[in-house]
Amino acid sequence: MKQVVQNYKSGELAVLDVPVPGCKPGGVLVRSAYSLISTGTELMKVSEAGMSMLGKARSRPDQVAKVMQSVATNGVPATYRKVMGKLDSYTPLGYSLCGVVEQVGAGIDDVKVGDLVACAGNEHALHAELNWVPKNLYTPVPDGLAPRHAAFGTVGSIAMQGVRQGEPQLGEVALVIGLGLIGQLVVQLLAAAGVRVVGADPDPTRCELAERLGAETCGDPASAAVEAAVAELSDGHGVDQVYLAAGGGSNQPVELAARLCRDRGRVVDIGKCRLDLPWNAYYEKELDVRFSRSYGPGRYDPGYELEGRDYPIGYVRWTERRNLACFLDLVARGSVDVEPLVSHVADFEDAVETYRRLKDGELKAVAVLFRYPENVEEAAEAAAPAVAVPAVRRSGGAPAPARATKSPVRLAFVGAGNYATSMLLPHLAQREGVELSTVVTTTALSAANAQRKFGFAEATTDLDAVLGDKSVDAVFVVTRHSSHAELTRKALLAGKTVFVEKPLALTEDELAGVLAAVEESGNDRLQVGFNRRFAPLLQEARERFGARTGPASLRYLVNAGRLQHGSWYLQQGTEGSRFAGEGGHFIDTASWLLDADPVSVYAVAPSGTDDLQVVLRYPDGSTATLSYVTTGAAGFPKETLDLIADGKVLRLDDFVRASVFVDGGVGRKRWVSSRLPRARDKGQNAQLAAFIKAVRTGGPMPVPLESLVATTAATLAVRTGLAAGAPVTLERAR
Repeated sequence: MKQVVQNYKSGELAVLDVPVPGCKPGGVLVRSAYSLISTGTELMKVSEAGMSMLGKARSRPDQVAKVMQSVATNGVPATYRKVMGKLDSYTPLGYSLCGVVEQVGAGIDDVKVGDLVACAGNEHALHAELNWVPKNLYTPVPDGLAPRHAAFGTVGSIAMQGVRQGEPQLGEVALVIGLGLIGQLVVQLLAAAGVRVVGADPDPTRCELAERLGAETCGDPASAAVEAAVAELSDGHGVDQVYLAAGGGSNQPVELAARLCRDRGRVVDIGKCRLDLPWNAYYEKELDVRFSRSYGPGRYDPGYELEGRDYPIGYVRWTERRNLACFLDLVARGSVDVEPLVSHVADFEDAVETYRRLKDGELKAVAVLFRYPENVEEAAEAAAPAVAVPAVRRSGGAPAPARATKSPVRLAFVGAGNYATSMLLPHLAQREGVELSTVVTTTALSAANAQRKFGFAEATTDLDAVLGDKSVDAVFVVTRHSSHAELTRKALLAGKTVFVEKPLALTEDELAGVLAAVEESGNDRLQVGFNRRFAPLLQEARERFGARTGPASLRYLVNAGRLQHGSWYLQQGTEGSRFAGEGGHFIDTASWLLDADPVSVYAVAPSGTDDLQVVLRYPDGSTATLSYVTTGAAGFPKETLDLIADGKVLRLDDFVRASVFVDGGVGRKRWVSSRLPRARDKGQNAQLAAFIKAVRTGGPMPVPLESLVATTAATLAVRTGLAAGAPVTLERAR
């Protein structure tokens, strides 16, 4: 098997072929799916290994003291040989992973072969394809929790133990100094416990991330913003607890803690930072300084970790294994969100290059995961249901109807409901070079109203007459969802260019019927009303974000709100689910931003609600997490989106404001859009302009048909995944 190792003397990193560990009694053999790089602890170790011998000595005075004691006891030559032998050896890296149990040792009865487990320990949860893990250092992964998220278990336990040491109470105020990986988790755990959190970090990107994940406000510790926020939230008393999650040689975190902590407050050291306590400051406030020992009680106790002797729960409520299980439960229930922390996912075989990029600062990251060959996520998808994404086949006929270039584009509308009359027709009625030819509805009065209001030349209830009218260039289908696919199919067969409001189809059979019409007629002139990719604000933000080189993490929150009584969206038997009707909007936007179509869909629905959590995976390892919720506050914006990759963050706030943060070689840049736009522009007008141009010129449609089909298939796969309780692979038909 392969394992990541480092030579502490030379600093060399390598992926070595090493023997598979034996499955000893009292533990399990685990095949890794994902392991997490601790960008704090591990990079510190990697950096130390690259130092000179003097630099190593200065960075580890505790080890120097041991060497001097050995010299006094054993003499210089023996000590030198011992030290050089130890330095010139390969040491392992890693301590947090998720994988599948491959073999169960004697005495283990709580897991079986094939179970998914999260593992801890810098001797047992290594960056290696296989690890032997003793009983008290693994825990089963809750159902539905993604393996890549379960790989955060150990660092989550470290953060959790630190929070427990602070003994937070509901309504208290806390300060977290250092917003790296551990600090971000501490912020979320405190917020979940009902504590108001202020964060301090010199990196504005990390500050913004912490605010999105639950902090009240964050800022540079050297600025006055943090002190002002603490004063406001604590009524001038100071924070109840300070959590030191920073590293480095500066004494600023310890001094800041003393200044901003209240009288008899608590200071908890979680990270490895300088601790020259200013005596007067700590004495005068009688501050309670506490240390958090790694994952929790049991750490460094061989009887607990290696021999499996648990501590009685009546005496030790939270051991390191119980912390591990508790953290995974919080992630599984959505109380802690680790996906926004994933800056990069690298293949395990690229481990050395990944460490180099991190060490050199080329890869800016909060959390980095290694993905292993034959990882459990891919295996689960292989065993899970698959949805075929139908191939688009064209007969080769000329799809674009011949028309006089200078003549007006003549449009027919099938349907004239609220969306058509509020979001489409007002733009088209004012557009030069467009003629509203005919409106078709099922009732005469609605057709007459649309004709009167928007100036249609004709109003009718006869669809066939419109489809047979050779003077009509394009047909808009804006009817109830259940009729979209059939009306689109008929219009394509009639040789019309078609604009169909989302969704294109409610079932796989309906989608197949539309594509059969494309193949039969050779007419692929189709556009679905996925308008958000055309929104000017989002387009400008995407342009400023620029190209990316690594995988991205995208989070899209849709605060959909509750439906009013009587809404036809509630007629799921005929009109499909609410998400089936409008979920394509958000999947299309994510795919456009990530410049690819999804390859898998995983959906879960919290019990007792209409909410949905959908995770889309893309070919390059990027992920998009879509939270479609109906239980949020009505006053909160409907749509917020974050795209994170390559040290860059794009933020969209409900099409009112956008911002882009970029860490570059010459410093940090920030762009913020106008704070006072005239109105939310979700791209309807720009999409219609692109569609009309394609009709007029016979040029390509605004969105390739293959993309429209992929988005529709992914939307339909959400229903399949919910029923199966498993990820759904999107298989491209050939």
